[in-house]
Amino acid sequence: MRTPDSTTAAAILPLVGGPTNVLTVAHCMTRLRLGLRDPNLVDEDGLRALPAVLGLVADGGTYQIVLGPGTVARVTPEFEALLTTTADRLALRGSELKAARTRRNATPLKLLLRRIADVFVPLIPALIGCGVIAGLNGLLINLGVLTGLTPALTAIAAGFMALIAVFVGYNTAKEFGGTPILGGAVASVVVYAGVAKVTVLGVTLAPGQGGVLGALAAAVLGTYVEKWCRRWVPPTLDVLVTPTLTVLLTGLVTLYALMYTAGELSSAIGAAANWLLSTTGAFAGLVLGALFLPLVMLGLHQALIPIHTTLIEQQGYTVLLPVLAMAGAGQVGAALAVYVRLRHDTSLRTTIRSALPAGLLGVGEPLIYGVSLPLGRPFLTACAGGAAGGAFIGFFSMLGDQVGSTAIGPSGWALFPLLSGNRGLGPTAAIYAGGLLTGYFVGFTATYFFGLGGVTPARRAETATEQAAV
Repeated sequence: MRTPDSTTAAAILPLVGGPTNVLTVAHCMTRLRLGLRDPNLVDEDGLRALPAVLGLVADGGTYQIVLGPGTVARVTPEFEALLTTTADRLALRGSELKAARTRRNATPLKLLLRRIADVFVPLIPALIGCGVIAGLNGLLINLGVLTGLTPALTAIAAGFMALIAVFVGYNTAKEFGGTPILGGAVASVVVYAGVAKVTVLGVTLAPGQGGVLGALAAAVLGTYVEKWCRRWVPPTLDVLVTPTLTVLLTGLVTLYALMYTAGELSSAIGAAANWLLSTTGAFAGLVLGALFLPLVMLGLHQALIPIHTTLIEQQGYTVLLPVLAMAGAGQVGAALAVYVRLRHDTSLRTTIRSALPAGLLGVGEPLIYGVSLPLGRPFLTACAGGAAGGAFIGFFSMLGDQVGSTAIGPSGWALFPLLSGNRGLGPTAAIYAGGLLTGYFVGFTATYFFGLGGVTPARRAETATEQAAV
């Protein structure tokens, strides 16, 4: 019996060129990411006509179909099942060649950011779940209720964060071509309690010192050590010698160099984020809020995950995420202005109605690719709304009122259960809500008066065609 998700997967496959054109399949929080043999075979008009498709992104070596959170996680396995049941598997055998070509064509920085994002993206569901539990637990503690339950909730919420370095190491080795379990093994050194007995440069190490950055560096080093061993160790000794040397050599370097260095870097990141918002808060918030939508458009926003994770490890929350979330508020305000101004454009208003709930919950891609970006100027006015909301929160940071999030992933109104700060939940939620309202208002006003000059349904169709051609 077919489900809506299997129907969507079956509809997408022929529109991306069929199974012989699909080389790789993956997904993030909102997008089905496909490696295609020939992107020119994609029927973009057909894809956009599918009810489940919220937007399309062609980004270097991947073709991304925006399906939204939840939906993408259900459609992806259905899509993969269609490939595995297809007789023609020749295209899938060329995935390595396609990946190598992509690496050659991509800039080193962009490739590095994408690989780091691929390390952390699989961790987001656990970060969200544990963050929500941590927020609920904090609320119960502040209210002084269910005191017998809060220790258990603390253990549940903190367990993953205590061992996140191991998961980072596992994913890093997998991403960089090593053995995942060895990556997890060398990264586990970072969080092992026994490191408190190790002294480096006269300083005793602390368990967890260096956090996810130390684990990331240890796993990358371990991968290179493992590859070196595979080249030089005789095959008859490989199963014994390679894992041993990988864990031993990498472990020693981690203890005597990486943990200390990564610890200093992590501390610097935390100090820099706090200084940035407490000293130049309004300006910093304005810049960060304005630039985040372009990062989302390019798919590079996930490269910020290690920074968020480091701040959560150090302070219990990240002060950057609420500021960046204001970009989504500007996007919602801009979409509402388009809805009001272009009241005779039935198709566009239908798109806005379907995408707006996701936008209110912080999922911005449907509104970006379905509304503001094709229209052009509304994308810029949406950025202006994000800048205003970011400046609002940054201003209060300058006054000493920090607004943070205990996890990463959600934004918009979905971020309220994750909010934390140094002034208590009430003031923190009020400041964040004020930032959202500011972003809505400025995004709406800027778009209503300046973002839609000369835009008609005919001109919108022409602009959308031009965007697709680019």
